[in-house]
Amino acid sequence: MFKIYLFVFLFVFSTVGMSQTGANGLQILPLPSKAQLVWQDQSFYLFVHFGPNTFTNKEWGLGDEPENVFNPTALDCNQWARIAKAAGAKGIILTAKHHDGFCLWPSKFSTHTVAQSKWQNGRGDVLKACAEACKANGLKFGVYLSPWDRNHPQYGTLAYNTVFVNMLKEVFTNYGHITELWWDGANGEGPNGKKQMYDWPLFEKTVRQLSPETLIISDIGPDIRWVGNEKGIAGTTNWNILDTAGFIRGIGAPPSDTLQSGNYNGCCFIPAACDVSIRPGWFYHAKEDSLIKTPQQLFGLYAKSIGRGANLLLNVPPNRQGRFSTPDSAALIGFKALLERAFKTELLTDNAMMNTVHLSKKSVKRRYPGYNYIFKKPVMLNCMVLEEDITRGQAISSLKITVSLHGVVQQSITITTVGHRRMVCFPSCSATEVSVVVTGAKNLPYIKSIKAYQMPDDVLQLVL
Repeated sequence: MFKIYLFVFLFVFSTVGMSQTGANGLQILPLPSKAQLVWQDQSFYLFVHFGPNTFTNKEWGLGDEPENVFNPTALDCNQWARIAKAAGAKGIILTAKHHDGFCLWPSKFSTHTVAQSKWQNGRGDVLKACAEACKANGLKFGVYLSPWDRNHPQYGTLAYNTVFVNMLKEVFTNYGHITELWWDGANGEGPNGKKQMYDWPLFEKTVRQLSPETLIISDIGPDIRWVGNEKGIAGTTNWNILDTAGFIRGIGAPPSDTLQSGNYNGCCFIPAACDVSIRPGWFYHAKEDSLIKTPQQLFGLYAKSIGRGANLLLNVPPNRQGRFSTPDSAALIGFKALLERAFKTELLTDNAMMNTVHLSKKSVKRRYPGYNYIFKKPVMLNCMVLEEDITRGQAISSLKITVSLHGVVQQSITITTVGHRRMVCFPSCSATEVSVVVTGAKNLPYIKSIKAYQMPDDVLQLVL
């Protein structure tokens, strides 16, 4: 395999803001857990919004919908899993309980569940079916559980916190390993007109005791942060670190621009998840069958989420049968085909390269590491994909890519963060040399991978 030679020179720079420094004078970087590293490598997975709203054409149910309204005629969670896997997704997160309070499992702590519906004569369990389908297809399984409950009579009282804890215990005891738990901070009125004082510390303690490896996502983590919008877009600068002191979930969350970009001097390693729906709405509505995002639009979202160091959580809502509809499925498969075309041929290979020429000290600003690649003959390229070794923390704050043809610069691009993955695209050009130089970092920077591609022109135009 072609070897990358790295020069790492010691450098010293002043402490910025309130960041901590180590004995070497460099900033101490927050480090990810093993579970967070595994999660970032998953990159792409599906959100599945399903419940009474599917049958009432609502987005936020009122909680007074009759249980019998939930009646999928041909639920097929295996179909969800098969299509998710074929599209390249690594897991599924199911909305087991949305704001209307309806539970997709037969909870003993509510009378607004599948057990009270006519679906399968009250013996059905969507949560179980989805968990089993994910396991059978080698996918990760996660759940979305909204603490807001517009149906439960005890919502708005201290007793409801115990109700929600008991629901968490049911879910985390009876459905196998749950990789990820999504908490929505929405907090509106219940059926008695009152709002709830959520006991978040108790909720978190319960989950940690039952399933220590489960990653919890909300707008302040603690393990994954919501990116601050529902457009599926991370910031062009995207730090995996965030300050959470003084913030609370929901209305007291950090500003959306902070959630998009993270904090340069953040204290906690909390990477971003970008959620977006394949349809205008989050639940299925027949009138939106012609408004599915195209494979091309999905590829553009990939570039602005995964291509900026975040993960992509794409919502695909089942229809009233309980299946992914044909246009949604076709868009997913088309998206996978675009990804395969875009990254079909990696250019920095042994066969394409001559011996690496190291960058001189004079060309390495402030003595950061640099990489130089010399091609045996000119090649066309238009995309670079970089990965930082985040097992050591996220350090790189600026980096320059230079593409040259026989010494004449064709493209010069400067970016900020790299993180888990950074996709940099530019107009196609002929090249005999590519250099990558770190120009700013908070600590010793380590690049895990550098790859170059020549995307087809029609794919490239989706991200330029």
